[in-house]
Amino acid sequence: MNFFLHINKNLIFGLAILIIIFFLIIIFFKKLNQIDFQSSNIESKLPNVDITEPKFAINNDKEKIYISAKEGNFINKDEILLKKNVRFNSNNFSIETEKVIFNRNKQTAQSNTESIFKTKNTTISSDGFDIYDKGNKIIFYGNSIVILK
Repeated sequence: MNFFLHINKNLIFGLAILIIIFFLIIIFFKKLNQIDFQSSNIESKLPNVDITEPKFAINNDKEKIYISAKEGNFINKDEILLKKNVRFNSNNFSIETEKVIFNRNKQTAQSNTESIFKTKNTTISSDGFDIYDKGNKIIFYGNSIVILK
């Protein structure tokens, strides 16, 4: 006689349902773990940050100086501490540093961290800088190296 005729169909159906439920539970727990990992990863990336990727501009008569950073924290209503990969860009120059205090009201910026100023024919590496008079004047602090091309 045929072997397949002796198999209990209800037993096969029950096993198939158990296997499907088992796989659905595995998929559900993997999705839950992935969501938990993503939310904890986002929280660990940005601790104590008021502004993520802030962007500002200093407007003067000649040009605009665009300021960008990865993080920013409010010091008071006018001053913001910009951190991580802070860049000042205009048509004529760029400055790169790690920490800057930017005053939105006076449109000034000050840094006491290593900075690199670049123009078409000049590079200045310094221990800090001060931008004032709406970006018309820049003073470099500390040990400074000037390279003229």
